[in-house]
Amino acid sequence: MKSSICVTNICATNRKQTASFSMAGLMLAIAPLWLILAAAGTPAQAQTSNAVPNAIAVTPSPGDWTQFLRDNMQRWNPYETVLGVNNVSGLKLKWQNPLGGNSSEPVVANGVVYFGTYNNSGPHPEIILYALNASTGAELWNFPTEGNLTSSPAVANGVVYIGSAGGTVYAVNASTGAELWSYATGVPVATSPAVANGVVYVGSNDDEGIGNSFFALNASTGALLWSSEGVGPPTSFSPPAVANGAVYVSVADALDRSYFVYAANASTGAALWSFQRAGSPYADEGPFGSPAVANGVVYIGSDGTNVPAPGFVPIPGNLYALNASTGAVLWSYKTGNVGGAPAVANGIVYAGSVNGLYALNASTGVLLWRTSQNAVDSPAVANGVVYFGSFNQNAGADTVYALNANTGAELWSYDVGAAAASTPIIVDGVAYFRGGDGLYAFSVGAVSTGADLVLRLQPSLTTVHQGDLLTYTFPVWNLGSDNAVHEVLTTQVPYGTTFDYIRISGTPGLGTCTTPAYGATGGSPIVCHENSAMAPNTTWTVRLTVKVTAPSGAVITQLGTVTEDTFDPNLANNLSEVSTTVQ
Repeated sequence: MKSSICVTNICATNRKQTASFSMAGLMLAIAPLWLILAAAGTPAQAQTSNAVPNAIAVTPSPGDWTQFLRDNMQRWNPYETVLGVNNVSGLKLKWQNPLGGNSSEPVVANGVVYFGTYNNSGPHPEIILYALNASTGAELWNFPTEGNLTSSPAVANGVVYIGSAGGTVYAVNASTGAELWSYATGVPVATSPAVANGVVYVGSNDDEGIGNSFFALNASTGALLWSSEGVGPPTSFSPPAVANGAVYVSVADALDRSYFVYAANASTGAALWSFQRAGSPYADEGPFGSPAVANGVVYIGSDGTNVPAPGFVPIPGNLYALNASTGAVLWSYKTGNVGGAPAVANGIVYAGSVNGLYALNASTGVLLWRTSQNAVDSPAVANGVVYFGSFNQNAGADTVYALNANTGAELWSYDVGAAAASTPIIVDGVAYFRGGDGLYAFSVGAVSTGADLVLRLQPSLTTVHQGDLLTYTFPVWNLGSDNAVHEVLTTQVPYGTTFDYIRISGTPGLGTCTTPAYGATGGSPIVCHENSAMAPNTTWTVRLTVKVTAPSGAVITQLGTVTEDTFDPNLANNLSEVSTTVQ
């Protein structure tokens, strides 16, 4: 089994080369046999389906960012009007959710943020697709999957689509997290799907080159419409771009170290054209990134080859502009390694590389400006501002930036910890980035600390005897700046006591408790729900009275935890414990 690595939404087997390749010219190649579609309407390899009901169809706002390249396939949000050149310097942290510490890039639809996790060590150690409230960062639902989720989700018509390294494409109800259908690809899915015209397009990472590697699925049922045939060894695909009736994708064939850009008919899968650097038997210059499409042009970057070897000359990475109808090269520019997708807006194409963020004239390829900071992932553009993450291996605190899209002047920056090589998205005045310790949301205004619940358990007696009534008070404070919604206190009858009664006081909602019967012994669970919301600087209090049954010398230990639906940045103070010795 060959080793596989994933970088910037693109996975390739044995991606690091053992030799550099000689400089060669450019050519337009005829697509090989594997790209020819499988028979249309071929049944899914392994499919479970509940057809997507019309009742859940939800039309997202035009300003939403519902898939990796966005619906316009340009990583540009032309509907953003809140954040701009004049106020982006005032961006402050709106919320930060630690669930995204090891996550795919997010998307936003209808006020909800969706993202997947991998190698997760958070509250849910499983591999999880999450939905968060976009305003507060609070978790709305989660959906466990088989295999890591390194690809961005895509959202369309009230359904979330995502592929897993376990070899499955999932369709999930965007409101509830309920599974609607799944399709087993037979090979890992590590690139972000694209959804257009009722079809889900997704590529895979086939280490051995023996199975279908690119799939077009009916978005409502999961039925296979067409796929690339497993003829030859193409092993991985970039996130696809769908425009003008065609699907554009880059392909890594790591078995013979060749890399291509392909165009196929979006309805049938029939090959339209392919592009490859030509010359020696090693005709590539490293993997291509993800394409963006605008105004009849496909923009795509490539990694260079820089491992010296006798007879080979290192080849730098380039940004290419290809005719979307023919694949002919319109222009190219040496940028250094480009791993992500370019962004295209207002006649300018932006490409991130190890040498900086480049801004080029989209028609001519003439350099307009370049940053000194590297930009190793995909930038995003909105309302005259370009956003990107920069990886600083030595500083230990990577940085996200906002620049004037016309001049490159820095307008704002923020250190977000390790692994900030994040693909940003901008929706309704909020900029979302993935950092090393979570998912970040920034907006103009006051810093939000979330709803910071604090629990301090207090016994009524410091000296107790067998037969005494002992009352434990559980005061819960909200010290954050946001309302705490649906607080839940979890505790139990402590061992060495029996249950007597319980009382609630504080906020108007007061709440309810699920308790054991009178006289229940230690270990019996107690769960109390506040059933409303706690405003900042308010208190909700539960009082539990028990009868001491333990003999002299015994230690009675009581503990409690409190949770809520709202994002809480400090979970350490949500737990409290106290011990009392019976005299």
